[in-house]
Amino acid sequence: MIKEIVKDEAFLSQPAEPATADDAQVAQDLIDTMESLDDCVCLASNQIGSTKAVIAYEDNGRVYVMYNPKMTAFVQPYTTMEGCVSREEPSEVKRFKLIRVSYQVLAGGNLVSRTKKFTGWTAEIVQHALDHLAGKLV
Repeated sequence: MIKEIVKDEAFLSQPAEPATADDAQVAQDLIDTMESLDDCVCLASNQIGSTKAVIAYEDNGRVYVMYNPKMTAFVQPYTTMEGCVSREEPSEVKRFKLIRVSYQVLAGGNLVSRTKKFTGWTAEIVQHALDHLAGKLV
């Protein structure tokens, strides 16, 4: 279901709670909402009103979902300007060119652990969504 984008800074400042397999609807709502927006390449669950730790991001035209993602390694810091659907103005942020993320995916009704390396643009947007889950407002 397409959800309204949350812009309330008090809500967005709260760290996310661990997600479970029962939060599959949150994942679907992230996908539906993201696909309904122009130029949206990532969303975190708190941006659509959920307190669960779920993000969606686009890579090569396909949308992926991660439950309970955590950045476990990062190298090559840089500074960039980022926009956000929950905020009016772009902000300057520190990002890393290469990251490794541990996360879970829903498979057969259960959450299954995975690890993935991200580089470049995809690494940047995943870091943006992870900041949202941590309650960081750019």
